[in-house]
Formats: sequence, C-alpha cells, structure tokens
Amino acid sequence: MATATIELASTKPRREGRLRRIVRRHPTILIGGAILLVMVFCAVFAPYLGTVDPQAVSPARRMRWPQEAWWFGTDMMGRDVWSRTLYGARISLVVGLGAALLATLGGLLLGLVTGFIRWVDALLMRVMDGLMSIPGVLLAIALMALTQASLQNVIIAIAIVELPRVTRLVRGIVLSLREQPFVEAATAAGTGVARTLFKHILPNTVAPLLVQGTYVCALAMITEAILSFIGAGTPPNIPSWGNIMSEARSIFQVGWYIVLFPAVFLSLTVLAVNLLGDGLRDMLDPRLSRRM
Repeated sequence: MATATIELASTKPRREGRLRRIVRRHPTILIGGAILLVMVFCAVFAPYLGTVDPQAVSPARRMRWPQEAWWFGTDMMGRDVWSRTLYGARISLVVGLGAALLATLGGLLLGLVTGFIRWVDALLMRVMDGLMSIPGVLLAIALMALTQASLQNVIIAIAIVELPRVTRLVRGIVLSLREQPFVEAATAAGTGVARTLFKHILPNTVAPLLVQGTYVCALAMITEAILSFIGAGTPPNIPSWGNIMSEARSIFQVGWYIVLFPAVFLSLTVLAVNLLGDGLRDMLDPRLSRRM
C-alpha cells in the first residue's frame, strides 16, 4: 500500500511537468483552447448571462445603439443583439462539431476501405474526385436546395462537402502503411482484412485525423455562416450568426454594429479552432514543425 502511494506521488509531478512542457512548446493549444472554452461557456450558459428571449420583438426599442441596457444594441425589430449573438454560438458550435464528426467518421471508414481494397478504391475515389471538382459552397447550396432548410440538413450537407478531403487523407495514410512489414506480417499470419484495418492501421490514422477534424470544424462554421447569409442555410427564425448578419446587411450603413458583433464572435471561434489544430499538428508531428 505504501509502495503504491509513493508511485502515485511520483507520477503526479511527472504528469504536471509533461503538461507544462506541452504548454510551453505549443502555446497555440493553450490560446486556442482557452478562446474555444469561452465560446462554449457562452453558448451553454447563454440563458444565465444577462440575455432575454432572442426572438422577442419590441418595435419601441428598435435600432438602439450599444448602451448599458442593451450591451450589443438592438436590431430593426427591437431584438437584443447580445442575446441573439450568444444563442447563435450554439448553432455554429453544433454545426461545426456535428459536421466534423460526420465527415471524420465517414472519411475514416471510406479511406480505410479504399486504401486497402483496390477495386473499391477504383470505384469510390472517382466519386470523391467528382465531389471535389465542385466548389464546396456551391455543392452545399445545391444540396440544401434539394432538401428542407433545417439545422440537421445543414450539418449533413456540409459533412458531404468535406467528406472527400478526409477520405483522401486517410486513403493516403493507408496506402503508405499497407506495404509496411508489420501489415504484411499480419496478412501472412492469416489476419482478416477487417482485423488488419482496425487493429494495425486505424491507430496510425488517429493523429492526422484529429488535426484534420479541427480544420473541418472551422470550415463548417464558415460554410454555415455563408449559407445562412445567402438564405440557403438554417431557417430565418433560428438566431445563427449568418442569419443575424444577413438580416442586417440592408441597414449596414445605419446599424453596422448588428453585423460587427456576430462577425467578431465567428472570427474568434474559427481562429480558436485553427490555433488548436495548428498546435495539435505541431505536437503530434514535431518533424513538420521543425521544417516550418
């Protein structure tokens, strides 16, 4: 019992030292993570941060500039911009995380299969090449035009747009690994294809896939804002950052603050995700960091 306590006590300083080294060598992880945590906090606890109903209309207080009663001012319908901005964080974060998760899992599965099975590779990668030949925003608009405007459909449309890039990344990793001695040894020992993929190859794709997932998340939030801004994204009654900016563009000259605040929040969130992704890339691939 005493030995276990001593080992636990010696392990704790070692972990703390490792954490300090990571923070010192990769400060972008700390900065990006801190900003992202603030945004998540604002989104989760929006009802307790001095907000009101983001859909509450009050014509008597329309177009009020930022002041003590309304921190971010009010829009052309008298709605509180502070409340709409904080509640809009929920939409962007859900879209970013949801699209990144769907695209990463789908791309992982397709990349493993296409990189290891040749006839599937010849078929599916032509489909992926076709999808990548279409600009991402145009493809997302086309997919949204075929479906009903909703948060779920926006997530699915953006995930489909980002799916080919994740698939090609995983496929390239699998192609470089399937000729390695440990994979050939597993195949010679009679290991099945599924077991070889998930036991020997899948662990080697986790690090680059994690980094790619952060970039997909950032692109998803930008794409959702673009779709909502042009009226092809989430329904107008949902207070997303893109919808807020879209509604205020016609009165930008007299109420530019309505566009400013959601744009700043969107930029900070995307910046935080990108900083986090850059830090993870440098930490997981130190050779690339030294070359840069």
